[in-house]
Amino acid sequence: MNMNFKRKLPIPMEIKEMYPISLALEHKKHARDIALKAVFSGESDKFILVIGPCSADSEDSVLEYATRLAAVQEKVADRLILVPRVYTNKPRTMGDGYKGLLHQPDPEKESDLLKGIIAIREIHMRVLKETGLSTADEMLYPENHRYLSDLLSYVAVGARSVEDQQHRLTASGLEIPVGMKNPTGGDLSIMMNSITAAQHPHAFIYRGWEVESTGNLFAHAILRGYMNKHGQSLPNYHYEDLLDLTERYAASGLKNPAVLVDTNHANSGKKFKEQPRIASEVLHARRHSEDIRRLVKGLMIESYLEEGAQKIGEGTYGKSITDPCLGWEDSERLIYAIAEQV
Repeated sequence: MNMNFKRKLPIPMEIKEMYPISLALEHKKHARDIALKAVFSGESDKFILVIGPCSADSEDSVLEYATRLAAVQEKVADRLILVPRVYTNKPRTMGDGYKGLLHQPDPEKESDLLKGIIAIREIHMRVLKETGLSTADEMLYPENHRYLSDLLSYVAVGARSVEDQQHRLTASGLEIPVGMKNPTGGDLSIMMNSITAAQHPHAFIYRGWEVESTGNLFAHAILRGYMNKHGQSLPNYHYEDLLDLTERYAASGLKNPAVLVDTNHANSGKKFKEQPRIASEVLHARRHSEDIRRLVKGLMIESYLEEGAQKIGEGTYGKSITDPCLGWEDSERLIYAIAEQV
């Protein structure tokens, strides 16, 4: 086998014992879980925004962003639930490039996965402790979820992972909402199949254990746009796309029909300043159709302290080193505009 087994890493239980959360934080996270589930079940008519940097590349700037977000949350609490995007591991289309805080706690240094495991737990814990907001992360590696399972209130399965069996089975055993993105090629039947798999119980192998899941009835869709065979970005957030998804859900028999619309990625063609316009169009569709209003539970928005993106090492505080993001002023303005329209 052409691999160097560098060292045995601590199991999640050991990391949790080394970096435990308090009972008070457990209660805060649990209350947020209940609030989010109530939106997906239809018991609450609040609107969800999963919002934050493309990648959580710096603990200090992510904490500053989340602190600002918490202040806004207080002002829109009657209408919106804000979930900070603290994405600590990043898929790379060709395998190269910055893979996130898990791999590189310091983006300018070599990979160190032991430090990375500790770093991702600490950043999620600090956001919860210092802002009261529990967080969202992408489940890029299903076997790593338990390092953060007592901290996260939302998980996304990405466009490149949604067809993978282990992601689907792991999602079926989580107790929090899990969003399944449409694949990069845009075939919504793949996404719907992944939601079906996640909502059903399964027996499978997980971290060396034979486990049984009960199914996750809060697994749902995320529309993020797609790429055609010529490599061109195409959106799937328009009125007709949302109506089509309502019909697919109606024929599926799935529980808690729901979708979050990703305003960036292929929906915007990575033109990050298009995100407010896309959000406005989705909200208009909700107002025009009661079926769409019931289906669309929220948005995913890429946003950071400074707008745009930079290369690793350029050193602008709070500016993305992966995909470009909205800056804070535009983001704050967008949150208030969404609150007025839902």
